[in-house]
Amino acid sequence: MAEEVLARSGLYFDDLNKIRVIDPESARQGQELNDECKDFLSKLSDFHKITEEFIQRVSTVSHVVEKEKMKAIGARNLLQSIAKQREAQQQQLQALIAERKMQLER
Repeated sequence: MAEEVLARSGLYFDDLNKIRVIDPESARQGQELNDECKDFLSKLSDFHKITEEFIQRVSTVSHVVEKEKMKAIGARNLLQSIAKQREAQQQQLQALIAERKMQLER
């Protein structure tokens, strides 16, 4: 009976017989929500750590790939320049051969 009078005035007793301003059901739901929020924040923190590690690894791999790409471009350019030099040398030799043939024909 006394609990009903207190409940109407917004006062409640908890499990430890302490007077509370909030009803026990709301207090329980609030505590559950608090626990769920802590769990969510913990999972969010774990997710954040995992994503930071993933980003770090992807960044490292991208730097390695970029270096290898530059090496490949450099090697391709070197091969192209060597091929052009050989063509030029071949044309010079062919011109020299043609010149010598003309000299022999005279």
